[in-house]
Amino acid sequence: MISKRNNHIDDSELLERFYNDHNNEWLGILLPRYTLLLFGVCMKYLKNEEEAKDCVQQVFLKAIGELHKYKVEYFKSWIYMIAKNQCLMKLRDKGKYTVEITEQITIQPSVEERSDLLQQENILKDMTIALQQLSSEQQRCITLFYLEKKSYTEIATITGFNMNQVKSYIQNGKRNLKLVLEKKAVID
Repeated sequence: MISKRNNHIDDSELLERFYNDHNNEWLGILLPRYTLLLFGVCMKYLKNEEEAKDCVQQVFLKAIGELHKYKVEYFKSWIYMIAKNQCLMKLRDKGKYTVEITEQITIQPSVEERSDLLQQENILKDMTIALQQLSSEQQRCITLFYLEKKSYTEIATITGFNMNQVKSYIQNGKRNLKLVLEKKAVID
């Protein structure tokens, strides 16, 4: 079994290990790093939280299948494109892929829009990195509460933690995320 201590390994090394032994556990370390980024991309296109969550899961499943077939060099841009294409297919299937959406996608964004998009991507990247610095319990509870919108009771049922532990992990995790992000802002 691959240990959680491998969370420090960079993306390219995780991919290399996966390609060497085809053990999906390496992807189990890699893919969660991109949950927030992909969720942001999906929300941008789908404008619906539940559909965006479903789409992220579909992107992960597609990525796992594709990584078994093809060698990927630039993982972040590759998985971003899979998410974007998945969203566009979903919109097309729902009949919402209208001229207006096509025009929005094909028209070059203004300098201000590009700056906003870059800033949003950087925030999501920082959040992903900060989330990885939390304990696994805090990560799990924060993800379930804020990204999956689960209640304390549902989180306790899913994780096996008691209600006080759930509240503590969420409260401490939120505080620790804030500290990590503030520290990064000072460094930048």
